[in-house]
Amino acid sequence: MQPWLAEYFEAHRPRLRAVALRMLGSPSEADDAVQEAWIKVSRADADAVENFGGWLTTVVARVSLDMLRSRRTRREDALEPLAGVEAQPAENDPEAEAVLVDSVGQALLIVLETLTPHERLAFVLHDLFDVPFAEIAAIVDCSPAAARQLASRARRRVRGAGGGDDVQRRREVVGAFLAAARAGDFEGLLRLLAPDVRMRADAVAVSLGSPPLIRGASAVAATFAGRAQTAEEALIDGLPGLIWAPRGRPRVVWEFDVAGGRIVQIIMVADRERLARLALT
Repeated sequence: MQPWLAEYFEAHRPRLRAVALRMLGSPSEADDAVQEAWIKVSRADADAVENFGGWLTTVVARVSLDMLRSRRTRREDALEPLAGVEAQPAENDPEAEAVLVDSVGQALLIVLETLTPHERLAFVLHDLFDVPFAEIAAIVDCSPAAARQLASRARRRVRGAGGGDDVQRRREVVGAFLAAARAGDFEGLLRLLAPDVRMRADAVAVSLGSPPLIRGASAVAATFAGRAQTAEEALIDGLPGLIWAPRGRPRVVWEFDVAGGRIVQIIMVADRERLARLALT
C-alpha cells in the first residue's frame, strides 16, 4: 500500500460517508460501506489515478450499490432513523455538520427507498454530488444517455412523492417564494430555502448568463431578491413551479424540489426542446 494513501482517504472520508449515507439511508451501513471501500482502495494501485476524489467516490458508490442489491435480495428494510446523526454534532466535526445541514432529510430518504438501486445511485450521485453521467454509466454498466434517464426517472418519482410534501403545500411554498422574490424580501426567501439549497441551470440558461450552479440559501436568495417580476406560478408536469412566458410563449421555467416545507433544489430550464416536452399549465 502506498504510504500516502491512508492520508488521502481520510481527507475524503466525510464526502465518502455522505455518499454512502444517501445511497443506503443507514448510518451504520454507510460506515460499513466506507470501510469496505477502504479495503478495496488499500489493495489497489493508486499511482496511476488522475482524479483521486472521483475514483474514491466511484469505489464507495459501487460498494453501496452492491449493498443495496443485497438488501433487496434479502427483502430487508435497513432504513434507520437519522435523528441520532442530525442532532448535536460534535464541535468541529465536518462530517456531522454536513449531515446536519444537508437538505436530504428523513422524508426524502424514505422516498429514495422506493427507487431501484440503479435509479437511486444515478439520482444521488448526479443530483446531490454532481457526478457526471459518463462516470455513473461506468458504475452501472450502461450508456451515459441511459444513466441520464435513470436519474430523470428517479427525479420524477422523488418530485411526485414530494419528500413528504403534498402538492398544495408545495404550491404554498412556491407562491410564498415568488412573493418574497418580487418584494425583495431577502429574509423571507431565506426562511423558504434549505441551508444548502442548489439552483441548477441548463446549458441554454447558462448561455444566457445564468451560473450553472448556485449553492447555499444566501446565494440563491440574493439571486432572486427583487427579481422574478414577470414570472408566474404554473404547474410543470403537474407540480408547482414558476414560468416566464412573454406573449404567452414559455421561455424559462423553474422547477422546485420541496422537502420538509423548504426548497431543496431549483432547476432552471430554458432549452426549447425540453420546454416543449413539459406539460405546462
